[in-house]
Amino acid sequence: MDLSHLLPQVIDIARSSGQVILDIYQRGQFEKQVKNDNTPVTSADLAAHKLVVQRLSELTPDIPVLSEEDADVPLTERAKWQRYWLVDPLDGTQEFIAGSGDFATIIALVDNNTPTMGVVYAPVSGVVYYAYNGKGAWKTTPEGETVRISTHKHELPTQSIAVAISRRQDISAITNRLDPALNYDLVPLGSAALKSCLVAEGAVDCYLRLGPTGEWDTAATQCIVEEAGGRILNTHLAPLSYNERDTLENPNFITLGDESLPWSSILTPDNRLMEISEQ
Repeated sequence: MDLSHLLPQVIDIARSSGQVILDIYQRGQFEKQVKNDNTPVTSADLAAHKLVVQRLSELTPDIPVLSEEDADVPLTERAKWQRYWLVDPLDGTQEFIAGSGDFATIIALVDNNTPTMGVVYAPVSGVVYYAYNGKGAWKTTPEGETVRISTHKHELPTQSIAVAISRRQDISAITNRLDPALNYDLVPLGSAALKSCLVAEGAVDCYLRLGPTGEWDTAATQCIVEEAGGRILNTHLAPLSYNERDTLENPNFITLGDESLPWSSILTPDNRLMEISEQ
């Protein structure tokens, strides 16, 4: 079923969520808590969650909504869903708290375990990225200009590889996973979704994520990145899965722009994990 006609409404929902977040961000008055998984959640996360779930439920009453802030749904129930909305109301909560501005609302439509629609809205910059399977990936600027985006086709060894990285992660953990024989430009940013969108628009070549994320962190951007010509794979270069496991936690993953590069040699083994598995 082609639901691409819903894109304008979903973009509007993401923008409305972003405005709620931005209002709280600019006032600088919000409550902060720590969830059971030791990750932070703020009153902005919860306000955005409430808005997005309500608006999506009104838009498509027959399609369930799974949000990071209400994700305690067993696989026995989720497995019955042919399609569902998968949402991170505020991706980049730590950046929101730190005041960097690098956060976003992300909304995906997952159909038969495959992300088919993706919307990412960055409220501070006013940029929205979106895609629908088979219809390309697009970026709309704050001025309203919409352009089709595509990943960067790289030429080794004449060009260094631009790698998006987290501001909150030990850089050596990333560089230790990359072939030291090559040259890299490290580009720090906050939100996981925005880093993958940088890959989609060709601003960087890859984004390597080591550490916990949820399926809501990658579903929307997977659609955007793939429509732009890239891929999101785990660090063994196998596809990610959606709604097929008891856990909703992702493995380590890499968002890559030019699939023709020798990623199996660029991405070196995680020796620490290999040692653990051999014990």
